[in-house]
Amino acid sequence: MQALNRLKAINIPFAVILLLLVSSSFSSFSQELRYERVEDISYYKEEDLSEDKYRQERCKLDFYYPTNKKGFSTIVWFHGGGLTGGDKEIPKVLLEKGHAIIGVGYRLSPQAKGKDIIEDASAAVAWVFENIKEYGGDDRLIFVSGHSAGGYLGMMLTLDKHYLKKYGIDANRIAGLIPFSGQTITHFTIRNEQGIEEIQPTVDQYAPLFHVRADAPPLLLITGGRELELLGRYEENAYMARMMKLSGHQSTQIIELEGYGHDMTYPAFPLLLKEVERRSKELL
Repeated sequence: MQALNRLKAINIPFAVILLLLVSSSFSSFSQELRYERVEDISYYKEEDLSEDKYRQERCKLDFYYPTNKKGFSTIVWFHGGGLTGGDKEIPKVLLEKGHAIIGVGYRLSPQAKGKDIIEDASAAVAWVFENIKEYGGDDRLIFVSGHSAGGYLGMMLTLDKHYLKKYGIDANRIAGLIPFSGQTITHFTIRNEQGIEEIQPTVDQYAPLFHVRADAPPLLLITGGRELELLGRYEENAYMARMMKLSGHQSTQIIELEGYGHDMTYPAFPLLLKEVERRSKELL
């Protein structure tokens, strides 16, 4: 009302005033982001699914994205569950933040081997690289995250470049890797496949630690407190951070959320969003 009175005071015709107010209101409305959610998108090509009903069932993703924004960042989220349980999810706390969120489903052990599960995760990320522009996203701003087994999968497909190379994608195109309490030694479910006890650590080609390299995308490791975490999960991540730095990697960080155990996602999500925003600004 004060603005209207000021405009009248300088003798601007009422019709012009009305047009200005309507334009201002429309501009404010148009800046409000609108979102759409699409569910159960198969990320494998049809010829790869035809003879594998379990892959047809599990290898789908849910896609949440802003429909009236261009060049948005995308967070690919892998659920936890020890590679033996869980379902694709889009965490509610990540909604309406201006980013696309992709929740990925994948096959589970014992119906699938660990190497096949990593292949599923890689195929999902390849789908994002190949399709995100069609929805208005920027393929320079694709981030990989997940909790526990999901964090492990993200690290494997990013650090071991051969997984995405199969699809003609350089893993270094990933804008940032932000695992929550991910296993950095060989995953315990894969060790179980090999007949190795859960508390006997090994590092082979199925361990993110095996693939430390100086040229990897920026890495933010987030864990719960060392005394509350699952087994030695903090120590694994601390060792990963040290080895990445010794390899010459210039952008590795680790954050320990003291007071939280393995289920530390609630305080970690804001850190994920902050890193996505920081890195997106850096890249643009």
